[in-house]
Amino acid sequence: MPGFKDRLIDAGYGLGWSVVCRMPESWADWAFRSVADIAWRRQGPRLQVLEGNLRRVLGPAATGGELRALSRESMRSYARYWLEVFRLPVIPAERLVAGMRDEGNVQAAFEHIAAGRGVVFALPHMGNWDQAGAWIIARGAGSFTTVAERIEPESVYERFVAFRESLGMEVLPASGGSRPFGVLAQRLRAGRIVCLPCDRDVTGTGIEVEFFGEKARMMAGPAALAVATGAALIPVSLWFEADGWGVRFHDEVPVPAGRDRKQQAAVMRPCWMMSAPS
Repeated sequence: MPGFKDRLIDAGYGLGWSVVCRMPESWADWAFRSVADIAWRRQGPRLQVLEGNLRRVLGPAATGGELRALSRESMRSYARYWLEVFRLPVIPAERLVAGMRDEGNVQAAFEHIAAGRGVVFALPHMGNWDQAGAWIIARGAGSFTTVAERIEPESVYERFVAFRESLGMEVLPASGGSRPFGVLAQRLRAGRIVCLPCDRDVTGTGIEVEFFGEKARMMAGPAALAVATGAALIPVSLWFEADGWGVRFHDEVPVPAGRDRKQQAAVMRPCWMMSAPS
């Protein structure tokens, strides 16, 4: 049986999807932004980790004031993501489409899909990837398959799977079941879409790379799938705008034959660098 803490966490997510989506949007936005600002002012351990990472991105020339301003905006961005996650089920498809500013080689990506060629969208944890998924479906590209990290408590993981499935996604567990690679490859060979965040290794088997001057492990799955299936590998960047969202489709990354991990790292490097915040 789940403990009291797990039941409390589950109840909090349940309230998010049952209450926040029914609140006036301006009230909900104020509440989430206020919570973000309180967490930012407290400068807890997680905020300190965030600022340490931001310091590496900004470089040594950045002032303390610049760092603090960016960490505050990062916390507000994170709060906005959660607000939108809870409200996505009630956001009309028309708003999802009209509110997205798309850039880059969008037409080429959708032409692959129309021609029956599988596409792997490799994206970072930026902006709102759930909204971007709902936007792809609302654009008429059809459903797609993704992988979700199994989190604790299990009931929260199940809530997230149900939420994403309600938006039209097919969700496979990253662990605790059959390995998802075979199913993903099958979907790509059938001319379907696979969307995979690639900037955080959740399996412990990722490839070590240099990222903003530090060693980090990144997922090689998108490259491995493109090599195995001949699917198009397309990096995607996401961001928030004041009154909507932004997405950029980068050019397809050429994929050489062979399954050597060094080759996969070479293939994935453009994905990580193009999807990294500039």
